[in-house]
Amino acid sequence: MLFSKQDLRRLIIPLIIEQILAVTIGMADTVMVASVGEAAVSGISLVDSVNQLLINIFSAMATGGAVVCSQYLGRQERNHACDAAKQLLLGTTVLALILMVTALLGRDPIIRIVFGDIEADVFHNAQIYMVLSAISYPFLAIYNAGAALYRSMGNSKISMYTSVLMNLVNIGGNALTIFVFQMGVAGAGLATLLSRALGAVIMMVLLTRNHTQSIYIQRLFHLEFRPQMMKSILRIGIPNGLENSVFQVGKVLVQSLISSFGTTAIAANAVASNIASMMVLPGSAIGLAMITVVGRCVGAKDYDQAKHYTFQLMKYTYLFMGILDVALLACTPLFVRLYNLTPETAATALWLMIFYGICAFIIWPSSFVLPNALRAANDVRYTMIVSIVSMWLCRIVASYILARGLQLGVKGVWIAMVLDWVFRSIFFIVRFQRGKWREKQLLG
Repeated sequence: MLFSKQDLRRLIIPLIIEQILAVTIGMADTVMVASVGEAAVSGISLVDSVNQLLINIFSAMATGGAVVCSQYLGRQERNHACDAAKQLLLGTTVLALILMVTALLGRDPIIRIVFGDIEADVFHNAQIYMVLSAISYPFLAIYNAGAALYRSMGNSKISMYTSVLMNLVNIGGNALTIFVFQMGVAGAGLATLLSRALGAVIMMVLLTRNHTQSIYIQRLFHLEFRPQMMKSILRIGIPNGLENSVFQVGKVLVQSLISSFGTTAIAANAVASNIASMMVLPGSAIGLAMITVVGRCVGAKDYDQAKHYTFQLMKYTYLFMGILDVALLACTPLFVRLYNLTPETAATALWLMIFYGICAFIIWPSSFVLPNALRAANDVRYTMIVSIVSMWLCRIVASYILARGLQLGVKGVWIAMVLDWVFRSIFFIVRFQRGKWREKQLLG
């Protein structure tokens, strides 16, 4: 067996901790900025939905690099894995710089086109947060690429420890800039920027200094473009990036719909989204582990082990998500009070969190964790097509029907989201069981 139970635990547990810490960055921003007012919370929430669209592009590149490196390691080809790692860093950095310039130059048009006629104070806060967020894109791209490479090596502790330091810097920076210097949204954005810069520096130092690890970067500033390796990364990254981008475009369109319901709906959605993201953290972490484990098995051309580990990781997902969701649902009233919301906003946020928690445990793993096994086996076009069709038919069209047609408001949007999960789950389960993914080839 390529991975023992101890190997899986060493990979999964740090990833879960890292995911928890990653979410606390957004929660810390939102909770601390909540003292400034609901307009600040709404401004950050709107910009984050745009940020995620852009961030997902180079996150998809990191996934492509992780799959390629994992498969090379499965084939015992360390030198090729190191070459692919350098191509990944080069590609993601260039993409992130392009996205940064685009966001900075198009800040106001992007906000106005996407969210329409929002309140003046919400628009002002969104302007400030978008500038600082955009500057952090290259740093976040480098950190994501480095973390993906360490996951490919089966060493998720590095990214976990780095995430701990990033969180300490972010939370400490929030406290200083928001409560001491009274900088509001600008303080939250600046603290996030500094934490991401720290993460990028740490990753680059570790990847270039330690030549004994499975993957390392040699001669960092000696640019060596290898078209064939970049093509392999892009064969995974482009469909995955297109899938993620369309997914985020759909979320932005839905966010625009929510913004038309007023500040109460925007704030309730922002708060509920923060708590809801915590409920699926174990699934997100195990989904990352799935790419490493299945990718290594596929590289070794051992498809039976790939299937075995997929079932095992799915079992872990349901176990850990069940434990966490029960704990979080019990604490939802306390979480709502922390955000200093109006009674109407608090009641809406509470309903959204309870509904999400119940549905997420049942449906979310098969719609978002299982497809990572298909991606790691190079079956990315299928996952892309299913995700795009499901997003438009279920999440977007159904959102407008339920939210406006049936006048369910923001609740209708969240019901449509669960319909999207159901659609995805059906197609991904059938695809995996039929074994078509075994026929896909990535490396020559």
